[in-house]
Amino acid sequence: MIERYTRPEMAKVWSDETKFKTWLEVELAVLGALAHFRYIPRNIPAIVKHRARFRIARVKKIEDKVQHDVIAFLTAVSENVGPMARYLHFGMTSSDMLDTALAIQIQKASDLLVGDLNNLLKALARQAKRHKFTLMVGRSHGVHAEPTTFGLKMALFYAEFKRNLERLERATENVSYGKVSGAVGTFAHLDPKVETYVCKKLGLKPAPISTQIIQRDRHAEYLTTLAIIGSSLEKLATEIRGLQRTEILEAEEPFGKGQKGSSAMPHKKNPIICERICGLARILRSNAMTGLENVTLWHERDISHSSAERVVFPDSTILLDYVLDKMTKVIEDLAVYPKTMRLNLEKSKGMVFSQMCLLKLVKKGFTREEAYKLVQDSSRKTWNEGVPFKDALLADHSVRKYLSEREINSIFDYKRHLRNVGKIFKRLGL
Repeated sequence: MIERYTRPEMAKVWSDETKFKTWLEVELAVLGALAHFRYIPRNIPAIVKHRARFRIARVKKIEDKVQHDVIAFLTAVSENVGPMARYLHFGMTSSDMLDTALAIQIQKASDLLVGDLNNLLKALARQAKRHKFTLMVGRSHGVHAEPTTFGLKMALFYAEFKRNLERLERATENVSYGKVSGAVGTFAHLDPKVETYVCKKLGLKPAPISTQIIQRDRHAEYLTTLAIIGSSLEKLATEIRGLQRTEILEAEEPFGKGQKGSSAMPHKKNPIICERICGLARILRSNAMTGLENVTLWHERDISHSSAERVVFPDSTILLDYVLDKMTKVIEDLAVYPKTMRLNLEKSKGMVFSQMCLLKLVKKGFTREEAYKLVQDSSRKTWNEGVPFKDALLADHSVRKYLSEREINSIFDYKRHLRNVGKIFKRLGL
């Protein structure tokens, strides 16, 4: 991933230094298991661990010649270990080490993403509680619907990102498997107890069955989960972008002192962070498609998945880490304009209470169709002539036959309409 969208901690997870250290960690864990189960002398792991080291430049130089990264790595380490290096990679195939190490790196990346999600959840919770009763209009199809609150809007996203946190934890659990089962997964050269020992030491679970690789449906689920989180972020960013439109301007993302919005128009304050998040979410979804295509491989294994995974796992986790951090800052410093919300709510002149009127008429004995027509006729006067909806109802003789002025006035009660908001917050634990 380009530096512009990369945060240091996540970059470190996918650095060559971390990758090779993790490879060595796996190889040493296998050595420990081999000694434990007496495949090799008991003193070998300590000797190798003391001497095992590598230089990234040396690994890459060897790889240029042998065209095999694992062999290059093992050769570079062996140069420092000496004769006892013959026990490294004993009974293993490349994917025993690669897939097990990848699971460890994904766990580390997920730890950072879980922290990011928790930070965003805290920010959303704060805004939800702060604006629990901040009145605004709800929109369906972009058109005024019924009154709601900005707090409910934030609470909705809070609930969605709680689900995303659960999804990520499940997906991480499902990809946290290692394997030391050999070239086609038959344990031809090592007993399954070696694999169990190694995985326990590394904080993984042994794959119940594998071929030469751990099956990629696990990895596809993980990448798809990252894409779902990205789509939720895009949804939240799109909501803020919509609310920031000049015609609406009920909320807007932070705009720093000295920041400039346009090279041509000095007045501009553009939602550039939210737009960036929307764009980067597309990459997360495309990477998920790569993960899905990696599920299908030839027979017990080919390496068509390998090259793609070198890109999509670092890029997806790095990008998600970046956009979660950006969105958290947007929510923390979001500018919210309650007065504009109230003004916008009043622009539809009370039509947001049309359903309340419909239900009152139904309670008086009208069929739904009859009541709907009466209310719609009054709303047309509001749409076409600008007559306040309450006045249109009061002037409609058909309506007044059944609803008194007091009953009509009672329809236009925001507090009554939103009386159950607190119960929704209670459900969410906010």
